[in-house]
This record gives sequence, C-alpha cells and structure tokens, in this order.
Amino acid sequence: QTRPLRINHLAARSFGTKGIPVAEVSASIVVRGMSDSTRRKVAWWLGGCSAWVFSMVVLGGVTRLTRSGLSMTDWKFTGERPPLSEEDWVAEFSKYKASPEYKRVNRSMNLDEFKFIYWMEYAHRMWGRFLGVAFGVPFVYFLARRQLSPSLTKRLSLLLCLGGGQGLV
Repeated sequence: QTRPLRINHLAARSFGTKGIPVAEVSASIVVRGMSDSTRRKVAWWLGGCSAWVFSMVVLGGVTRLTRSGLSMTDWKFTGERPPLSEEDWVAEFSKYKASPEYKRVNRSMNLDEFKFIYWMEYAHRMWGRFLGVAFGVPFVYFLARRQLSPSLTKRLSLLLCLGGGQGLV
C-alpha cells in the first residue's frame, strides 16, 4: 500500500477544494501508485541528478569564464578522443588557429594555454555525457520495471528529451 507524499509547509496558504494543500495534491498525483521503496530510490536518483546539473552549471560557468567554450573545433556526436601525443596537440591547435575565436580573442595564445582551455571544454562535454547516462539508465530501469507513475513518466521523458536536445547542440 502506498501512502500519499506529505509536503509540510509552515505557511501553506493555497488549499484545494477539500482543504488539502495544492502542493500535496500535485505531489500525490506524480507519485500515485509508487511504493515507498521506489519513491525513495527515485528521490535519491533525481536528487543526485539535480546535484549533477548544478555541478554542470558551475563547470559551464568556469568554461565560459576561461573562454574555453570554442576550443574544440571538431566535436562529433559519437565522441571525440582527446589529443594524446604532441603531434595530435599541434594538429588540434592548428585547427583552432583557423577559427574566428582564435583570430579575434586568443591570437597570442600558446600551445600550453590551448591545452588548458581544451581540457576545460572536454571535461564539460564529457561531464554532460555522463549526466545523460546517469539520468537515462535509471530512467529506463524504472520504466522497464513499471515503477514510475504515468504522470512522472511524462515529466521525466520531457526532461530526457530536453537534456538530450541540449547535448545535440
């Protein structure tokens, strides 16, 4: 038997027609039919993903502040192996030198400075990919086991599409 999710508000002012706080009604619709155990697992999973998104925003901000955002000239959807040898780095830096970003902003940049901004952007992109896996795999697991309510499934499907779309851009 599932219990309704209780949301305690010290100053809850908005009540539904039966005197139940609207937030409580909305939350109970989202988790209707889910066991307490599943709700706890989903809460930990979504809480972890939320913290991960926050870390993505911070890493993205650092990437932007260091002007690292356009250092990777050839990012493929299937992934990109970072330069590993000195020849690879020189080749990648040569491609970057042909970019408008280099010509307008970083004309005096040397190879070591390029390596720093490249790794910043690479880390940001890979962190985003891992976030997609950390969200997508449990989502598919919960879906396959039919442990998510229809309402929550719709909301999480939308989040997956939005996150996936962001990853494509």
